[in-house]
Amino acid sequence: MPDDAAQIRTLIEKWAESVHRGDLDGVLADHAEDIVMYDVPPPHEGIHGLAAYRASWPPFFAWQAQGACFDIESLHVTAGTDVAYAHALLRCATPQELAEHPTLRLRLTFGLRKERDRWLVAHEHHSFPHD
Repeated sequence: MPDDAAQIRTLIEKWAESVHRGDLDGVLADHAEDIVMYDVPPPHEGIHGLAAYRASWPPFFAWQAQGACFDIESLHVTAGTDVAYAHALLRCATPQELAEHPTLRLRLTFGLRKERDRWLVAHEHHSFPHD
């Protein structure tokens, strides 16, 4: 049985692969019903609950279908007994955006909790640096 940090790393990598494929069911997997997400686009007060989280993805998938990448460059996981956090940097941009800003990276932070021996994402924060 893999350790908790390895389980979480696999969970996040599978999530990122699902995002890249536009697989909504895969994106939703392993997320808590009471997920809170702070995303790049509004609403700035965040998205609360799995239904709102689900509704936030189709516009991103439409944008990504224009040829954008969604690739993890670095991922760091810290796991306790029943709570954990992870942070990552991703290449998330169209080829044109990366040509104009080659160092642009999406910053991700995840808060997770273990329920019935299963890790669930309870918090996500997505942001780009503001220059």
